[in-house]
Amino acid sequence: MADALISAAIQVTLERALSLASDRIGLLVGFKKDVASMTRSLRLIKGVLADAEAKQNQDGAVQEWLKSLEEVAYEADNVLDKLHYEALRHQVESRNRHKLKVCCFFSFSNINLAFRWRMASKVRDINLELNKINKEANRLGLVSRLAMTAALPAAADAGDRRHRQTDSVVAPMIGRADDESNILEMLLSPSEKVVSGLPINGMGGLGKTTLAKSIYNNQQIDGQFEKKVWVCVSKKVPIVELFKLILVHLTGEKVEVDVRDVIVGKIRNQLGGKRYLLVLDDVWDDNQALWDDFFTTLKGLNPINPPKGSWCLITTRLHLVADKGYPLGRLPGDHCWSIIKGKVVEGEEVPNELDAIKDRAIQICNGLPLVASVLGGLLRLRKDKWRSILEDRLLNLNGVMQILQLSFDNLPSPAIKKCFAYCSIFPKDAEMEGDMLIELWMAEGFLHAGLENRTMVNKSMEEIGEYYLEILLHSSLLEEIRDDGERYYKMHDMVHDVATSMSKSTKVINSETGSEDNSNQVRCLVIDSFGEDAKNLLESRSNLLHTLFLSQGSLSDDMLKKLKNLHILNLSGEENQNLPISIGKLRHLRYINFENSTSATLPESVCKLYNLQTLRLNSFALKVLPKGMRDLINLRHLHYYNHNEEFQMPLEMGRLTSLQTLEFFNVGREKGRRIGEVGSLKNLKGKLEIRNLELVKDKEGAEEAKLSEKANLSGLQLWWAWAWDREGDNYNYDKEVLDGLRPHPNLEELEMWHFMGDQFPRWLMDLPTTTTLPELATTPPKLACLEFNYCHRCRELLPLQKFTSLKELVIDECDGLTNLPGDMLHSCASLQKLRVTNCNNLISFPLDLQRTPSLLELVLWGCPKLKTSMTPKGFGFLTSLRELAIGRFSDDGDDHENSSIYNEFDWSGLISSSSSSSSSALRELHLRGLPHMESLPHQIQHLTALTSLTLHDFGGIKALPDWFGNFAALEELYLSDFKELRQLPSEDVMRSFTKLKRLDVYGSPLLKERCTPESSGSDSQWSKVSHIQHLDIRG
Repeated sequence: MADALISAAIQVTLERALSLASDRIGLLVGFKKDVASMTRSLRLIKGVLADAEAKQNQDGAVQEWLKSLEEVAYEADNVLDKLHYEALRHQVESRNRHKLKVCCFFSFSNINLAFRWRMASKVRDINLELNKINKEANRLGLVSRLAMTAALPAAADAGDRRHRQTDSVVAPMIGRADDESNILEMLLSPSEKVVSGLPINGMGGLGKTTLAKSIYNNQQIDGQFEKKVWVCVSKKVPIVELFKLILVHLTGEKVEVDVRDVIVGKIRNQLGGKRYLLVLDDVWDDNQALWDDFFTTLKGLNPINPPKGSWCLITTRLHLVADKGYPLGRLPGDHCWSIIKGKVVEGEEVPNELDAIKDRAIQICNGLPLVASVLGGLLRLRKDKWRSILEDRLLNLNGVMQILQLSFDNLPSPAIKKCFAYCSIFPKDAEMEGDMLIELWMAEGFLHAGLENRTMVNKSMEEIGEYYLEILLHSSLLEEIRDDGERYYKMHDMVHDVATSMSKSTKVINSETGSEDNSNQVRCLVIDSFGEDAKNLLESRSNLLHTLFLSQGSLSDDMLKKLKNLHILNLSGEENQNLPISIGKLRHLRYINFENSTSATLPESVCKLYNLQTLRLNSFALKVLPKGMRDLINLRHLHYYNHNEEFQMPLEMGRLTSLQTLEFFNVGREKGRRIGEVGSLKNLKGKLEIRNLELVKDKEGAEEAKLSEKANLSGLQLWWAWAWDREGDNYNYDKEVLDGLRPHPNLEELEMWHFMGDQFPRWLMDLPTTTTLPELATTPPKLACLEFNYCHRCRELLPLQKFTSLKELVIDECDGLTNLPGDMLHSCASLQKLRVTNCNNLISFPLDLQRTPSLLELVLWGCPKLKTSMTPKGFGFLTSLRELAIGRFSDDGDDHENSSIYNEFDWSGLISSSSSSSSSALRELHLRGLPHMESLPHQIQHLTALTSLTLHDFGGIKALPDWFGNFAALEELYLSDFKELRQLPSEDVMRSFTKLKRLDVYGSPLLKERCTPESSGSDSQWSKVSHIQHLDIRG
């Protein structure tokens, strides 16, 4: 059988080799002629590669020719890379000797004679092999022709891609509303069983997981079950392993024990006494004995008076007989067509050409949403061949795997095919970090744009990787998941099967797969089970490997030396291993992941890895970086964060001019650690934290950071030392320094900490509308998050004019502020979060909320001098407000034993906005009073949609009013520092809280005495609270 990926692998390797050959190694004296000859041979072979790919299925001799070519191409790439490393070494050594002339980098005398002789011999040998391969190509009748790959779609601007919203994130579930409703009815109906099982079964591609996710996240489920657990199983596992998986997802911690009784005991601690929903996704075991044992254990978690009505929802392709299942049917054709249209035209009008193939497309989908999504992605990419794809290529295809194979075949470049296949190195259902994927692809050499690919001209490798991700997403071969701003990618398990079948160069060794492999194609090795056989395989393939993932065992110094062609070393799963010193011998190495190591240091030999592009380290264990970091001249991504402001940066970090990812920079006193080092890092992107800015003494010094030139920085944190650590400092420096730290207008997030100037520079107010480049004069504002923290000496904050993109504003611990102008947020219509906290001298903030209609969260907290009459007005316009935290406010000499200080707060506006509709109502309220306040603001009783209410410091209140019964939707109630509280609302009111799951009371000693099972008499409050699931009352 022909290797579907071999041509793509060769094409990518040839591209990389040609890129190396055209780089500086051609200048090495004595090699230029031989390398030029190799380049000509590589180009000739590249020309006939498309013809060989087309003929390999019919001609076994062509298949053998491709295999021979692959070996020689890899060897050529390795030799050229060694020459490239040698050139880099001379560049570093010459720079360190302060020799400036380029010719010195490559002079004959600087090259080790033995190395030169050895390399020259290898280049000649490769040229001989390439000549043989060219002659064999002629004998086989292979001719040069254009590769039949799709044209790459136009690439979006890199800045736009950073904010894209992809179909996989926002697309709703289509066509399963009835199924969801049916299953919800089962789960929500009263049950006499302690726990019931419901398998959702059906063939692959029907959308079982998508349906289960929709049910899992349904609000009705949240109201019915106290605990939800989602466990992705994805393979056959023993019952103890299944319980371990459940425990891991319950606690978020690794399970170190293997004793079933101990594991089940810990699950009992989490689920005991609770009604829960457990989802087991992608189950592959239909052993009835296992499921009988499993459900018997679940039922026994509560041997005495167990709560009834828990459910275990299972998605599977199998027909489990433990309980009656829910067979998932195929989607109707119209729903499949809706999925296809959504992928191809994204809400735009359907062109006639697409409508003409509707019936054929529906026929091909055969009721499978996965096929519809993949087919839509394929048609999106190949708009030039809609009819021919459906009529010619899919005429006889009815299976899901064939459709997925076709989608793979139509990926628009060999490099994208390699990127897709490489994802099979991760296990099924793994969440792959977006930046990590790109870094791995880059290290493997997949992101070198071919000369014929004009779409990617002048793009960085990271931009090419982003673009390839976008194509795989649009093809529905990857699914994007966003979590707290991080991007992760998953593959459907059937898509993973396709990627695995394509990637014969990848070998995964675990307890299931075993370690026998006679192939000499293995270049990517994943070892999850490091037995003797795995060691033998690693040793026998050590010279071939480009990628090694090792999650168990350790690498000896001798073994590491044998991995001489390694590009990627991932030891992230090995927690107790130090990097051997011989790591410095791996000249091809471009990626190291050492994130889980407990080692406090790295060997200095790491600094000899001049090809290294990515270094991922343990931010908690590692205490110091190697001194010679400045020599890693190709380093692009340093993933390392140290919280200690006394941490010393390696000297002359500014020499790492390729660096894009740097999480923090601690300014030092001595030369080589000053802020000017940041100025040389012109390619920085993402977020950067700069600390110890008190060591910068003037504007000119700050300007050396050249932040205004760093267009790719999205986030910036500026830190000065705490005020008590700066005694004797002239705080006027801070104002000048901040003036010199003006960032580029592309900045999205800006935080300032411990700035001690008396006012902020003008550029801060001008930031959204200024630019350093004339061609960007019309660039829209991008600043979305702005924070001022511990800026105690600042007296004034000017109105944020033209901050139309601002979504979050935080002002915390700024004691110098007395007044914030009412028009301060005049143009901030996009603002969603506003937090003004712990500003001890703030008196006035008469904000006009009509200007901020998008607010979701408003916090005015810990500002004891703020007058209620000078708080924001216009709550009636905040139809999106969900969370409000206010208090304490100044009593201004009034009677502070009642709630009158709140009378001038805009309750009427808040009540009207919350009453307009259930969808616009306030959900969460935090209210802080005064220590002797004897009553609550009565207005809050009208906020009837509250689900969470937190009340602080109403120390004079003795009893809570019965109007609490208005809070019928309440789920959580928190009370703190109610020192005189003795009595809760009436028992009828407390029992009417059918949704109340949690009551926490702190600092109420009198109530605590009355809320125990032992309390008795008319004063006892126990009967009012005994039914609440989560109850915590402390004195």
